[in-house]
Amino acid sequence: MKINVNGELREITSPNLADALDELGYGDAKIATAVNENFIPATLRHDTELVQNDRLEILAPMQGG
Repeated sequence: MKINVNGELREITSPNLADALDELGYGDAKIATAVNENFIPATLRHDTELVQNDRLEILAPMQGG
């Protein structure tokens, strides 16, 4: 299925958010996620089903000062 990941159209085969993150190369990275502008806690990623045209935002923490 095709979903929008951080503004870029991507093709994925994973049925849920946790598997999609693995497929997209994020694995165990410490990130924040939102699907269709709704924050999804890490504990709910396995229960969050993705569908065609969903909008996934992935935010990684930044270091600096």
